[in-house]
Order: sequence, then structure tokens, then C-alpha cells
Amino acid sequence: MFKHAMTYVLLTALLLFPISGNIDAAEELTLYSGRSKSLVQPLIQQFEKETGITVKVSYGNTTQLAAALMTEGEKSPAALFWAQDAGALGAVSKKGLFAKLPEAIQEKVPANFRHADGSWVATSGRARVLAYSPERITTEQLPKSVFELTQPMWKNRIGWAPRNASFQAFVTAMRMQAGETRAEEWLRGMKENGAKTYAKNTPIIEALAAGEIDIGLPNHYYLLRFKKSNANFPVAQTFFKANDPGNLVNVAGIGILKSSKHQKTALTFVEFLLSAKAQQFFVSEVFEYPVIDGVIPNANLIPLPALLKLVPTFDLNEMDDLEGTLALLRKVGIL
Repeated sequence: MFKHAMTYVLLTALLLFPISGNIDAAEELTLYSGRSKSLVQPLIQQFEKETGITVKVSYGNTTQLAAALMTEGEKSPAALFWAQDAGALGAVSKKGLFAKLPEAIQEKVPANFRHADGSWVATSGRARVLAYSPERITTEQLPKSVFELTQPMWKNRIGWAPRNASFQAFVTAMRMQAGETRAEEWLRGMKENGAKTYAKNTPIIEALAAGEIDIGLPNHYYLLRFKKSNANFPVAQTFFKANDPGNLVNVAGIGILKSSKHQKTALTFVEFLLSAKAQQFFVSEVFEYPVIDGVIPNANLIPLPALLKLVPTFDLNEMDDLEGTLALLRKVGIL
């Protein structure tokens, strides 16, 4: 993990190497952000310092902001939509509300981390992982696939968070990759195997440390936050075998609204988020995965090329069927 000194160096670098370009310093951008203020405000403020551009941010739930954009249409004041997940981006894209991004921007991001038509690109990645107690489970005992968790040996030993949005996105991905029938069978198998329900990801990590469960299904960065304050925190995490649905990497991403009169300025903001310095912030401070090469790695994150070899193969844009996932969870009796 990076030391605080490295953080100061990086932030100093942000000040010393401003963005270039012909931009009207008096211009203002309106950003709809599904990313939380506590995470991204430092980057937005840095962009304002470098360019003199004011960014008016409307923070909110990603799904609700996407719905607002689709309701507002061409009358939306937003120039940019920075979403928490690919499903919301896909929904807005399907309505034809995004402008096509330049090829040079698209090519900075791996193909599976951007829309095929160039309407949005990822800004960072968040992986689903297998968290476990190294005191009670050896690496040899770890399941190779998320589907193995329905086996008798894991009865009453697993924790999950079915009401959490990231878990629901994972189920959506499983439905896409493995099919509706197998996804339903897995959910029913987990329920019958006594999977313990938690409100969100953090309690899963805490339950692992307390000995309540031996296996959990959170996002990768929750454990890293515990490790930051306690390197000996008694929980570890890993991935399933390559291409397993349990290895979903969802993305935060951004698109420019076609209706905006500030296309060039908005593009500068997208370029900033894909710059090495902004990507370094995501890696060092937020513990997320970068979406470009050339970023100093966080020792607790596997390199991006290695991560891409593990992720399930499907189109992130198809993850907008949240209603189908919620219906399935209700059908199984989990919600």
C-alpha cells in the first residue's frame, strides 16, 4: 500500500502539470455524478484549479440520475454523466443521449471497459472477489468457481448481501453469462445452503474477522480499507478461476451528453479522468482498478492485464436489466 508521502507527491504533481488546451476559463460544466462526493470531490476540485473551469456537480444515486437524464432529454442542463455502474450508462446510451467520444479517447481504455459505439468509457474498475478467513480455510480448499459455493461443505459458512447494488449487478452478469435457469438454480442452492444475509459489504468483512462466516462475496476494496488501518486484519481475498461470473469487474464510467453546448470543455474533463495522475488517485486513494496503462500499481491490487484475464466475458452495456434481476431475487425469496 502506498505511504502517505506518496500521496503528497502525487497531489503536488497534479498542481505542477496542468492540463493544456484551448478552453474558455469562464466556462462552466454541469456534471451529474453517481459517484459519491467523498470519493471524487478532490479530483473535481483539482480539475477546476488546473483549468479555471467551474464544475457544478449534482450528486445522487446513479440509477435516479440516469432516469432524470432520460426524462429531461435534450433539455437537460448536464454536460456529463459520471455513473457508478455500466448498467446506468447503457440505459442512457440506448436512449441516444450520449455524443460519440473521439477515437483517441476510446483507445485509451480496453475494449471491454467501453461502449462499442464510443458513447462512454470507464474511469475505474471495481471487482467482485472471494473473501475468506485464512485462519479457517487453506488456499487448497478455496472453491474454483462461485457455483461451487452451493456444495455441502460450505453450508452455513457463507455471507452475502442480496440487497446491495453490486451484488445485484453480479447476479445480472451471471444471468447474462450462464443463463436464467442456472442463475436461479445457484440462488436457490445458496439459500438452501444457509447463506447468511448482510445489509452490505462492510459487515461481511467484519463477520469474517469475527468468525461468524468463513467465506464472503464482497467488492474488492472493502477489505483494503480495513487493511489500511490494520495490516494484520484476519481476512484475505482472491479471485475464482478465469472467466467465472464471480469475478465480475463493474466499472464507473462517463459520457458526454449530446445536447450539451460545451462539448470541447466536457471532453477535457473526460481526458483528465483518464490521465495518469487521476488514475493514480483512484488506485492509491480509492483502491480501485485503473483503466489505462502506466499507473504505479498498488501492492494490494493485481495488475490490470492480469485482471483482464480473469473477468467474465460479456458486454457491460447489457447489464441494465436490473428489473429482471430483482424479479428473480423475489421469485427465489431472497428479497
